[in-house]
Formats: sequence, structure tokens, C-alpha cells
Amino acid sequence: MRSVTIDDVAKAAGVSIKTVSRVVNREPNVRAATKEKVEAAIKELNYRPNQSARGLASRRSYMIGLVYDSPSPNYLANLQAGMIEACRESHYGMALNPVSYHAPDMVDQVMHWARQAFLDGVVLTPPLTDSEPLLEALRAQDIPVVILSSRSTLGTPAVLIDEVEAAYQMTRHLIEAGHSRVALVKGHPDHYASRCREEGFLKAMKEAGLDILDGYVAQGYFDFASGRKAAADLLSLPVPPTAIFASNDDMAAAAIYEAHSRKLNVPGDLAVAGFDDTPLSRQVWPGMTTVRQPIRAMGRQAAEALMDAMTAEGREKLAEQGEMVIDFELQLRGSTAR
Repeated sequence: MRSVTIDDVAKAAGVSIKTVSRVVNREPNVRAATKEKVEAAIKELNYRPNQSARGLASRRSYMIGLVYDSPSPNYLANLQAGMIEACRESHYGMALNPVSYHAPDMVDQVMHWARQAFLDGVVLTPPLTDSEPLLEALRAQDIPVVILSSRSTLGTPAVLIDEVEAAYQMTRHLIEAGHSRVALVKGHPDHYASRCREEGFLKAMKEAGLDILDGYVAQGYFDFASGRKAAADLLSLPVPPTAIFASNDDMAAAAIYEAHSRKLNVPGDLAVAGFDDTPLSRQVWPGMTTVRQPIRAMGRQAAEALMDAMTAEGREKLAEQGEMVIDFELQLRGSTAR
């Protein structure tokens, strides 16, 4: 059986080969009705562009990259799923590059990889999003960039939620449930989101006129081990908290685990809340109250924004967008029920 060609798609959609090419390559100025006809023909015929020929014709690789520094496995899995979904729909590939934010040659590593892979654009995750040398190096090489869950002082386009407001609302939820001894497990100090979540927590506590007792802000690193240590330290205080707000779901799950190991009832003796709404939040017992950060949707939007930036017009549009703020939602479950 012969392969479906671009000519077949053009014939089925009743358009020119050039129009099909423009739709496949996400070029602007294609009428919505025409785009729908072409996309329907592509789906019906199960058309798959020849990546080599496509790249030669357009001088693009049709590859985007994701650079990360050991985030939560749950966070990374959701992020990748959203990006891959967008890439498949537009016939792009995706490359991954785990790096260490503190490596002396981190910028050189990323730039060498981006050049070797002939990437059309890059998505950065925290804390790499805060590296101005890296952002400047990518800009100097004219490689489009979108950052996640952070704000760039260089005006780099970003996909994020309002981290401060989300943490504020979750802390208010714990206070309104009757808790006055509320503790925070902070996230990794290198991450912009950690500072925002702490800011939201402090704002809610201050607004409610509640004191933050000594030792009630514990350091975590967005992983289970640090979350359990922080919870153990908090629960060993002379006056332990009755509620813990952990800055991500991995650390909140660890706090629940530590509470169970001490024969404490969750939420009767200790309420626990997390952040992200990863699958883990629905796998622990009781179900975890958390902030739903739509990580998969954020990954998808970041990938789509990059792919739309492959033309001069698209790049200008991306630069003008600045921050793309996604809605969050509190997911109230058993771990904070009263």
C-alpha cells in the first residue's frame, strides 16, 4: 500500500499543495474554514509529513526541546504529556535534556545540545527559567524560548499560574477550617514558585492575624525525602502544627506518610494540603487537598506557542504575549476535611 502524500491531502481538501504545507507548518494567514478542511483531510487519510523533506524545504528541524533540572517525577510526566500531545498534532518531535542548574558549564551544555539537535525552540522549567545567562545565550542564537512557572526579567514569554494567589487561597482554606497553627513546607530555594507560594502563605496568615510560631516554616526541596524530614521536624516541635501546607504534592504525601507513622489521624489530628494536583494526590489516603495547577495544559500551551513562533510574524506575536496566565483551582479532598 503506497504512502499518503501531500498531493493526496490537497486533492481531498480541494486546496493547493502550498495551502496544505502552510497548515502543516502552522503558518499564519490561513482562513479558519480552509484550515479545518485540510486538518480533516489529514486525519481522514492519516497523513504523516516526511520530516526530512519538510526540514530541507523550510530549513527547520521540526524539533523542540525541553530542558529541566530534576523536577518532581509527577510534574515532569504531566508536562511531557502535554507537550507531546501538541507536538504530535503538528507533526513535531521533542527532545529532552536534563541538566544541573548549578553546573559551572550549564549554559554551554544547553547551547551545545540545542545546536547539535538543530532545535527550533526550547521550553525551560524552574529553576533554569531564572538563569539570565542561559536566556541571553538562547536569545543571542535566535532560538525561541518559552519558560514555565516563572517570570523573566528579560521579558521572555512565560506560561504560569498566579502562584501567590493560589497559595493564599489554600492557606485561607486551612484557616477557615479552624486551624490557627498552620505550618508551611517550602519548596526548593532556587525556584521562583517556592518564593511565590511562601509569599501567599505569609499574606494569608498576616491577614487573619495569626502568628507563625518558631520553626513553622520548614525547608523542603520538592521531593518526598525532604518533605518527610520537614514534616518530622514540624511534628516534633513542643507545640506542633494542626495543619501543614506543603509546596508540592510529593512533600504533602510525605507529610501524610509521616503522620501515619506517628499514629496520627489525617485529617483529625493533622490536616495536610499540597500543590499541583498530580496523580499522587489521588493515590494517597485520605485523598489529598491540593491546588490544581494544570501542568499538562501548561506544557501543551508552551509547545504550541513555540511552534507558532516559527515564522517572523509568529515570533513577534509570541513576544507580545508576554505572560500566558492559566487558571488554577483548589481541589478539596479528605486530607483537610473537618
